[in-house]
Amino acid sequence: MNYVIHSVKSKSLIRAFHRLPFTIYKNDDNWVPHVKQEVEAVFDPEANRYFTHGKCERWIMQNEKQEVIGRIAAFVNEKKAFTFDQPTGGIGFFECINDKAAAAKLFETAENWLAEKGMEAADGPINFGENNKYWGLLIENFDYPAYHGQNYNPLYYVSFFEENGYKVYYNQVITSRKIDQDLPNKNKKKASSIIEDELFHIETIKKNQLDKYAEDFRTVYNEAWVTHDNFKAMSAKMARSLFRKMKPITDEDLVTFVYYNNRPIAFNLAIPDINPIIKKIKGNLNLWGKLKFLFFKRIVKLKRANGIAFGVTTAFQGKGVEAAIFEDLVDRLRNHPHYNTAISNWIGDFNPKMLHIIEGVGFRPTSKLATYRKLFDPTKEFKRSPIIE
Repeated sequence: MNYVIHSVKSKSLIRAFHRLPFTIYKNDDNWVPHVKQEVEAVFDPEANRYFTHGKCERWIMQNEKQEVIGRIAAFVNEKKAFTFDQPTGGIGFFECINDKAAAAKLFETAENWLAEKGMEAADGPINFGENNKYWGLLIENFDYPAYHGQNYNPLYYVSFFEENGYKVYYNQVITSRKIDQDLPNKNKKKASSIIEDELFHIETIKKNQLDKYAEDFRTVYNEAWVTHDNFKAMSAKMARSLFRKMKPITDEDLVTFVYYNNRPIAFNLAIPDINPIIKKIKGNLNLWGKLKFLFFKRIVKLKRANGIAFGVTTAFQGKGVEAAIFEDLVDRLRNHPHYNTAISNWIGDFNPKMLHIIEGVGFRPTSKLATYRKLFDPTKEFKRSPIIE
């Protein structure tokens, strides 16, 4: 089979890039398209700040009949690439029909581009941006509904990656719990000790004070994640941007902050999982799509709360703050007319402490993704992501 690879530059090729998944998943009821405009923003230098310190390219593949049968993108984040033993770029937005030779050609195209940029390894599938969206390959439980921004793929993609030299760099565990589920007694007591202590107080977000909460979020984030591998402190501008982007779908009841002596020490950021609506509008938030979104938002009951970030400063970890957050959430949402399930965004197996914390408040694994890494020189030693102590 002769394959033709095109760099995606023209409007027609951009349309083809976005249409392909509808072909791949036409018979898969569990698939929900990513929002076209959100994906396109990844490749827009004016919309994606990562272009200030990186570069990316994307391609589509056609067969002899000029049918689009595959796509892939490659990225170099210059702030992160050179922090590893081998300079490491990324690949992502991979889609392909069930054709091993076609998949191999797509990988080769992306890897050659990365090598030309001085990279000696590739992580994938990842995103040219933050890791809360479009990150990882689904490897376990293909029947659990994906949350908004979560990658979903056919099972055969696993063999495509592994047979082309990619090894698991870390696993990504997605967990969930029923909202009205009681905490284990041990943690319930810890939660009560925090809630009843006058030095602590818990409050939900107020949309008219987003900049204030964005700064509180940044304070906790930078203290809680400082021990993580390749940690980069969050800027005030980035925090404000995150909260402003969340605003249209923010439910004030789902975003919680904990304060000790009026200093922020913990947060739980969750949003309604809008994927049931995204599926109805076929992932297109153009003007007509936005109008349809507003219509369906009024009539579709969103039953899942998607936890996108959870953090506790190191000085307060393991002291009951985590339990207090979820005890407060349960009390507040126990009789909510819609939400019945909370989902936690993926947690890497390099972070056993956080997995232990989240399981201690009732979350249980529901599905698993993996971030793979390929060393272009197979004689080099492959190392999994270091464990956070």
